[in-house]
Amino acid sequence: MQPEIIITRPSEKTLLVSLSGCWTAECSWPDFEQTRTRMDSFAGVARVTFDSRAITEWDSGILVFLTDVFRHCRKKNIEIEDQGLPPGVTRMLKLVFSVPEKEGARSSGARMSMLARLGTRTLQRMRASGEAVGFLGEVAVAVGRLFCGKARFRRSDLVLFIQESGAQAVPIVSLISLLVGLILAFTGAVQLMLFGAQIYVASLVGIGMVRVMGAIMVGIIMAGRTGASFAAQLGTMQVNEEIDAFKTLGVSPVEFLVLPRMVALTLMMPLLCVYADLMGILGGLVVGVTMLDLNVWEYVDMTRQSVELKQFWIGIAHSTVFGVLISLAGCMRGMQCGRNSQAVGVATTSAVVTGIVSIIIATAIITVICNVLGI
Repeated sequence: MQPEIIITRPSEKTLLVSLSGCWTAECSWPDFEQTRTRMDSFAGVARVTFDSRAITEWDSGILVFLTDVFRHCRKKNIEIEDQGLPPGVTRMLKLVFSVPEKEGARSSGARMSMLARLGTRTLQRMRASGEAVGFLGEVAVAVGRLFCGKARFRRSDLVLFIQESGAQAVPIVSLISLLVGLILAFTGAVQLMLFGAQIYVASLVGIGMVRVMGAIMVGIIMAGRTGASFAAQLGTMQVNEEIDAFKTLGVSPVEFLVLPRMVALTLMMPLLCVYADLMGILGGLVVGVTMLDLNVWEYVDMTRQSVELKQFWIGIAHSTVFGVLISLAGCMRGMQCGRNSQAVGVATTSAVVTGIVSIIIATAIITVICNVLGI
């Protein structure tokens, strides 16, 4: 039975609100605006009473409706007699009105102007930039204490993060790097075969993987894997107030939590980059031998002649910078996480996006520097 409201006027200054039916979430509740209009149509009302004997079942829905009715009556200075309501409803309504509503707590339905929204976004960005600068300052202090031998963190945590960032990432790095090498070799072979220069596929794959592609692919993989993991771990600790506990005990969260993660990923990225280079060259070798009918030793010798040591060091430099950026992005977003479960997901997503964008920007900057230096 659907909920129903009947408003009558038993006396000149009294309104009787009769409630009937089932007031649960499965039913469609009456519109308060219609009820308010009906109540306002009676002039000279000084008192409102209720009759709820016909209610068969109720839940929080009736509380929401009656709260609006009570607030409207108080604005009109109309006396409310709630003796006719169920005892449970009466007790809950007393709890609702026992503490006055905080001014400004209710959200406003007014839409902000475009200029106001622009100003709000600008202030948010400035505040976020200030927080980022402060975080980088704390990291710099922690790194300085590390070089001085005064950093406080557990060595077992560092070993654990090295394992998570290194050995456990080998399978996915192997697969992606091998496929990238295959793709590079196949794409280059389609064009080089037109000129009978299939042997230069080895140069294309070797230089491309060693100089930049190996580092970029490892960086993207680690941003989505390890960077997101760092953000989720620290974000969960923020929600559980564990980071606040570190501050209360006088232990720097950046030094104890961020520093070992950053050191572990920075150490492992160059090693993973070298491994990714080898897997990418192996993928090119597979295409060269099976599709281009090249000899294995021809391919290996051409790769050795094409890839110079300076290109190897450029790739190592890329990977080291990427390790620092990914760990900073993941840890910073985790430390800036809000106090609810939804904020953990937002921080994780933001860490991945920030890490990948940082990788692309750093690649462009390093490429420009290498061109200026002639390397």
